Amino acid sequence: MIYEQAIVLTGPFDDVVRRVKTALAAEGFGTITEIDMAATLRAKIGKEIAPYLIIGACNPNLASRALDEDPQIGVLLPCNVVVRAHGHDVVVEALDPGLMATITGSPSIELIAAEARERIGNALNRLSSGTDD
Repeated sequence: MIYEQAIVLTGPFDDVVRRVKTALAAEGFGTITEIDMAATLRAKIGKEIAPYLIIGACNPNLASRALDEDPQIGVLLPCNVVVRAHGHDVVVEALDPGLMATITGSPSIELIAAEARERIGNALNRLSSGTDD
């Protein structure tokens, strides 16, 4: 099962993070959470890993519509986007919002998830083509 969309970029990690946020914002997604897994693992268990950031991205209009349809959908929000270093590259992975529809089985959630999937796909396409700024 494919549960994410992924692209590989080059450049400094922090620059890619900034580009990801810019591309998501162009599609109406704001960053509502940020989890620095490398810092968390270092602080909690002394483990060193390559830079690894989980961005909780939210499109308020889509989230509002989804919550109107199913208040329990909040356990599946926000849309997680991972930015992680992999050798000399930076991998960007976005959870497929279609999983919300699969889990709920709701046709109305399916429509909202399809729009979210399209918008996240557009953001990743912006990043791949270098038109995110």
